[in-house]
Amino acid sequence: MSNKLAVKWGLIIAILLGSVYLIYPNYKWYSKPLADREQLDTLGERPKRMLNLGLDLRGGSSLLLELEVAKLNTSEPLNEAMQRAVEIIRNRIDQYGLAETQITRQGDKWIMVQLPGVSNPQRAEELIGKTAMLEFRIVKEDISVAQAAIEALENSDKPFDDEGNVAPEIAKLVPAGYQLMRTKDGSYNLVTDTATVTGADLETARVVMMGENGYPEVSFSFKAEGSKKFGQLTGANIGKRLAIVLDNTIQSAPTVQSRITQQGRISGTFSPDEARQLAIVLKAGALPAPVKIIEKKTIGPTLGEDSIKSGLFASGIALLLILLFMAVYYKAAGVIADIALLLNFVFTVAIMSYFSATLTLPGIAGMILSLAMAIDANVLIIERMREEKLLGKPVYEIINLGYDKAWSAIFDSNITTMIVGACLLQFGTGPVKGFAVTLIIGLGVSLFTAVFVTRAIYELILTSNTKEISL
Repeated sequence: MSNKLAVKWGLIIAILLGSVYLIYPNYKWYSKPLADREQLDTLGERPKRMLNLGLDLRGGSSLLLELEVAKLNTSEPLNEAMQRAVEIIRNRIDQYGLAETQITRQGDKWIMVQLPGVSNPQRAEELIGKTAMLEFRIVKEDISVAQAAIEALENSDKPFDDEGNVAPEIAKLVPAGYQLMRTKDGSYNLVTDTATVTGADLETARVVMMGENGYPEVSFSFKAEGSKKFGQLTGANIGKRLAIVLDNTIQSAPTVQSRITQQGRISGTFSPDEARQLAIVLKAGALPAPVKIIEKKTIGPTLGEDSIKSGLFASGIALLLILLFMAVYYKAAGVIADIALLLNFVFTVAIMSYFSATLTLPGIAGMILSLAMAIDANVLIIERMREEKLLGKPVYEIINLGYDKAWSAIFDSNITTMIVGACLLQFGTGPVKGFAVTLIIGLGVSLFTAVFVTRAIYELILTSNTKEISL
């Protein structure tokens, strides 16, 4: 065996061993019962580099959200607002620990959120739907000047508008420069009608599990500019109460004891989960406008398991038929093509595992198509070799000419299909992207296995002084 051939086989064996190493965690994980996997997933013991199953295979929930564009700031373009909304929703969900979530924009104002493994989407709905508009306002202690407005609020059938603000006819009864705002316990406070410090000035937020009142609290810190503004606000209002307002509801109103610049806390009767969600939405930022859920679907895990079994069964039958056809029709050359086909599958799954790709039913279809393209490349090579054999050329020349003359057709067909896959990946959404990802990876691998690996096998056979190869 020449040094060049030894290097080739060393590379192939190294890639194969690496692929087996990457695939094994998938086998170990998915061979466990569903209940055991869910328990380990909850404990955070899921392997990092492995194939994730999409919503159609694993089960879970799907939410279609609509951004209320009528409530957008007129100075912010819709496209930028949508990009910011998608990023904020992704940050909130990632920080909460919901893994494998797919968040994609659809159309002008819709966002699709897929939550594999989440059978009850209520937790995610609460997290996603919060506008998270945080404001700091000074409380006016003497609310007798707004008593008429409070009575009107209590007697009104619709005291607040769709945005949570006091109805205009009631707001007229409130003194200039102030507004009435509801507290968490249902009472009302009179606060300044403008907020000089908002959630946009925050740098970070975290949960303090045991606050001063025994309940979890949310501790926050400001950016440099926010710290300066908050210092001015608190310094000018020592002895007064500072209302901490989230989405037009006063969460707490502590008395300002001294000038505060860098840090503060939001207290209340929060549960640990509520405090955690509040910290997440504050840290991720406020949505540019409210979002509403217009479609909600839930797929049970049993249906997902059935889809996996059906997909694997169909793929197995198709693979077996291809292997048999190649071995019978092309003899020894067909067996070599079968080896390349099996390696193609192994390498593709390994690459997807390394990048923790999400596998969906369309993704399985893309993988099957890439395997078919790999066989197509081998068929072109073998048919070229047959033509050279009919001309009576020696076996080493038959192999070299077969690969050289078939290469341009193989390269063109794979590249053009990859271009189509890249367009689907760029402009498609959801299942279309899943199909495109597996197709592109599979095609890249097929070029390696159908050309590099099979040629290395033929070259290894030639070292045994073989005079002829069955085609």
